[in-house]
Amino acid sequence: MHSTRYIFTFVLIMTSLVALVLALLSTGLKDIHKKNEAIFNKRAILSTVMKEEASTFEDDKIADVFNQKVKQYAINASGEIVDDAAVQAAGYKGGKAENIDMKKEVKKPVENQLMPLYVYENNGEKNYIVTVRGKGLWDEIWGNIALKSDLNTIVGVSFDHTGETPGLGAEIKDNPNFPKSFENEKIYNDEGEFVSVKVIKGGADPADQHGVDGITGATVTCDGVTAMMYKSIAKYEPYFQKIKGENSKPLGN
Repeated sequence: MHSTRYIFTFVLIMTSLVALVLALLSTGLKDIHKKNEAIFNKRAILSTVMKEEASTFEDDKIADVFNQKVKQYAINASGEIVDDAAVQAAGYKGGKAENIDMKKEVKKPVENQLMPLYVYENNGEKNYIVTVRGKGLWDEIWGNIALKSDLNTIVGVSFDHTGETPGLGAEIKDNPNFPKSFENEKIYNDEGEFVSVKVIKGGADPADQHGVDGITGATVTCDGVTAMMYKSIAKYEPYFQKIKGENSKPLGN
């Protein structure tokens, strides 16, 4: 029978070896993890404009389509486009809009935040894709909203979450009918006032261009989507108004 000292020494050595192996694996797989995360995000962005087609592409094709058809810009709280150096100064080594971590940005004062803006062009048509982030019932929710060149009409959306309840709040991602219900909704009313889009408990009036049906039993998550849409898109408003006020052509021209 082994002594207590022997057992403790053995456990200590094995624990140290396991910790070392895990650390090496984590370091060795870090680049792969970052690459996979980047592809996942690009697929989510493209799905707002390419819908189900984006889900059928291999990873390499997602990267190719994104690089060929999407231009990316970083926008500050004043609605100005900032350069790569400003993105790097904010702590993002890559210096591109896709490198901006909105989980970190939303913790900053609004005036210090940077927002990614993606411009997708296909057959002469341009769509503008903004990023949204908020709170659901249990944890964070986020997504991408694609707008037509009028910066008003929604082309498509994609949502995701950390831990919403399967069959309830998780339906914002799992049920294709939910994101589809946002298509052709408007974020401005007829007077040009920003109103965003609300998720309405009990169902929206079909004639309401600013409301979509809620998910039964997921009121808190749906309210979170409503708040996320309003607060996040509002941060892009200075850019939208700058373009409209200057009567300029949108980005990409």
